[in-house]
Amino acid sequence: MKIAALQMVSGTDRDRNLDTARTLIEQAAAAGAALVALPEYFCLMGQRDEDKLAIAEAPGSGPIQQMLAQAARAHGLWIVGGTLPLAGADDRHARNSCLVYGPDGTLAARYDKMHLFAFDNGREHYDEGRTLEAGSTPVALQAGALRVGLSICYDLRFPELYRALMRPPCDLLVVPAAFTHTTGQQHWELLLRARAVENQCYVLAPAQGGRHENGRRTWGHSLIVDPWGEVLAAHAEGPGVAIAELDVERIAQVRAQLPALAHRRL
Repeated sequence: MKIAALQMVSGTDRDRNLDTARTLIEQAAAAGAALVALPEYFCLMGQRDEDKLAIAEAPGSGPIQQMLAQAARAHGLWIVGGTLPLAGADDRHARNSCLVYGPDGTLAARYDKMHLFAFDNGREHYDEGRTLEAGSTPVALQAGALRVGLSICYDLRFPELYRALMRPPCDLLVVPAAFTHTTGQQHWELLLRARAVENQCYVLAPAQGGRHENGRRTWGHSLIVDPWGEVLAAHAEGPGVAIAELDVERIAQVRAQLPALAHRRL
């Protein structure tokens, strides 16, 4: 089964971003992908954090969700819709949500980002919690024959989330992200390969990658990693597709020769 990570450099125009996403989905489908994943905030990288609130959609309606559903149905594939803002408890907050659509265009799962990024180095500071509400529940779904665990960007730094997703074990972990260039350069591949090795499954990581209209630079390097930690496909910078074969027999082989999951004590 082929899976694909779709990399974007999203801008401030939602509709233009959706057009780019449609094109990448079409390219991946033409290459034989049965499951594709978009990056975090594929629909908008605004000038200000609050810009996402203006396009936040109610669950089940809106142009972003409509596009994802239509594309999944048109191409007959699974779409992990990166993330989009869904309405929060008030007009000052949203949820950073990953929606998964099945080949018939129906919504199969929703995961709200649990870990909200914040930093303060004494000169500059940032806190996602100013505009986002955190999710509280790990989410995995059955996508055809595959068990797929969902996570988003900063979640990658919290291995306990992935351990929770591995009961029962997943075949694939998906990590849509918009890693900064600075942290991505140091930690992105390292953490993705670690999550693949420790959980003995494939990791699919679609990313934002390049210089955005708002001046932000994201790391990119969308990856597909196998259960032994080998990078099977990568796309360094700019829009594009990284595609590779997911082999369930490879998962079984790795888990049989080194049954670490069965050796867990906690």
